[in-house]
Amino acid sequence: MSKIRVDHVFTSESVSEGHPDKVCDQISDAILDACLKKDSESRVACETLVTTNLVVNAGEISCSGWDQIDPYALVKEVVRDIGYDHEKLKFCADTFEYICRLHKQSADISQGVTAGEGLFQAQGAGDQGMMFGYASNETDALMPAPVYYSHLLLDELQKIRKAGSIPYLRPDSKSQVSIQYVNGQPDHITAVVISHQTDDVPLEQIQADLKVVAETVLAPSGLVKDNIEYFINPTGKFVIGGPHGDAGLTGRKIIVDTYGGVGSHGGGAFSGKDPSKVDRSAAYYARYVAKNIVAANLARKCEVQVAYAIGVAEPLSINVDTYGTGKLEDSELEVIVASKELFDFRPAALIQELGLLEPKGWSYRDTAAYGHFGRDQFPWEKTDKVSALKAFLK
Repeated sequence: MSKIRVDHVFTSESVSEGHPDKVCDQISDAILDACLKKDSESRVACETLVTTNLVVNAGEISCSGWDQIDPYALVKEVVRDIGYDHEKLKFCADTFEYICRLHKQSADISQGVTAGEGLFQAQGAGDQGMMFGYASNETDALMPAPVYYSHLLLDELQKIRKAGSIPYLRPDSKSQVSIQYVNGQPDHITAVVISHQTDDVPLEQIQADLKVVAETVLAPSGLVKDNIEYFINPTGKFVIGGPHGDAGLTGRKIIVDTYGGVGSHGGGAFSGKDPSKVDRSAAYYARYVAKNIVAANLARKCEVQVAYAIGVAEPLSINVDTYGTGKLEDSELEVIVASKELFDFRPAALIQELGLLEPKGWSYRDTAAYGHFGRDQFPWEKTDKVSALKAFLK
C-alpha cells in the first residue's frame, strides 16, 4: 500500500492557450469537433505542428462529411481566437502557410475498434496501453492544488488579455506554483512563477501588474500565509514568443493536461483523438471513477489505473490505489469498480455514459487549454455515483 509523503514542497506548471504546443492541441481538437458534428462515428487522429507562420496537419481521419469540412478555415479561426492576429507576432491568422497531409484511417485498425467487426465482435480499445485517473480532496475541484492554481492563474490572465485590461499582454505564457505540504495536506504557497509574452514595455511595470493579478487569484485559496516568492518574467524580457519563439506539437504537454505530475501517467496524449482512442476516453473515465470515490469520502486520494489490448473490449486490469487513505481496502474498491454495477470500462460503454461522441455544452477544443480535469463543464467531472458508493460503507 502506498504511503503519503507528509512534509514536502510540490510544484506544478500550466501553459496558456497561446503556448505553441497548446496552439497545436486546440487546432487538432477543433478538427475533431468538426468531424464529430458531421459524423459522430468519425475516427480522428490529427496531429499539428506550428512554427514561424506555418501550420502543418498530418494524420488519419475517417469521416463521412470530411469533404464538407475546410480544415484551413478551422485553423485560421483557432489561431485568430487565441490572439495571433498581427503580423508583428510572426505567426498570424491572416498570413500563415498551411500544409495538410490528412488521410483515411488504416482498415486494419478500424476493424478492431468498430463494433461488429474484428475477432471479438464488440468495440475494442483503439490501442494498447494503460491510463490513469486521479482525484484528491485538496481542492473543491478534487484536483491537486499546485496544478489547479497554476491553471487558475493563466485562465485569469487570458481573460484580462482578451478584455484589454492589460493591453501589452500577448498570447504565450506559463505559470508555476509551489506548495508546502504539512501532514500530507497543502499548507501554504511558497513560490509563484509567471512568464508572459508582452510588448516591449518596462519589466517593472509587468512585474507589478502581474503580481497584483496573482495575489487576487490566489487569495481565496487559503494558502497565502507566509511571504511568497514571485518570479515574473525572470529572464528579464519575453517579447519573442508563440510559434515564432518555439515550434509546437500536438500532445507535448501531457502533465499539464492531467495532474501536474501528481500520481502516474500512462504516456498517452489526448488532443486530436476521437473517443475510440482509449488513451483519451479511458483516462477521462478513470478520472470520473477516482473523483466519485473521493467525493463519496471513501478516500482522501485515489488513483485508478486501467489497461487494454488493442481491439479487445474488456480491460486487461483495473487497479485502485488510495495511498493508505481509503475507508475500504483497495482490493474491495477494485471489485466495486470492475464489477460493472456502477462503472463499465469497456470502450463502447464508457463512451456512451460520458456522451463523448456528441458533446453537449462543451467541445473537445475546450479541453485543450487550462487542463482536461477539474472543470465542471466536462461530463467526466460529474459526481453522480456518490450515493451508490457511500452505500458500500454500511
